[in-house]
Amino acid sequence: MKRIIHHLRRQSEESRRRILYICTVFFIIVLAIIWVYSLGQNFSNADTQIKMKESLKPFDSLKENIIDGYNSL
Repeated sequence: MKRIIHHLRRQSEESRRRILYICTVFFIIVLAIIWVYSLGQNFSNADTQIKMKESLKPFDSLKENIIDGYNSL
């Protein structure tokens, strides 16, 4: 690891920035893949779907109130 760091320090600033950008994009892609994979597992769980339906009930009543208010105009 020390050799790699020493080698990078000898590179020009433009090369170091390019390596930094490539590493950053690589890690963002890896994290996004892990995040999407974990979301798929969470949403397919039956308990999670029940909790989501229960947590959205207040929004249903808000939506009905907005629709009733619009229809009364």
